[in-house]
Amino acid sequence: MTRASKAALLSGLIFPGAGHLALRHYGRGAALIVLALAALAVLISSLLQRAQGVVERINAGDIPADFAQIVEMATATTTGTHSPAENTAPIVLLICWLAGIIDAYRLGTAAKKS
Repeated sequence: MTRASKAALLSGLIFPGAGHLALRHYGRGAALIVLALAALAVLISSLLQRAQGVVERINAGDIPADFAQIVEMATATTTGTHSPAENTAPIVLLICWLAGIIDAYRLGTAAKKS
């Protein structure tokens, strides 16, 4: 397996920027990791807030502690209540992941030619 393939697999399967670190491109790797972690933090925070809302409604007695109703409540989408950060975070994470794979492969290929 070539260095380019290993770097692309690390970035694709482990985390964005992992392939860059393996290729010793620490600046790019760190930038991708920080950006992806920030997007992931926004997503996790949003999910935790949504889960906390469901728990509060269960504790208040608004919804019974029935599994089917809890799942329905948790998966119900509330349109228009998401912040711009919550809307862009999945897109940023996807772009980081794809850019990490493509750039790590490109850098690995370029290193082989040098």
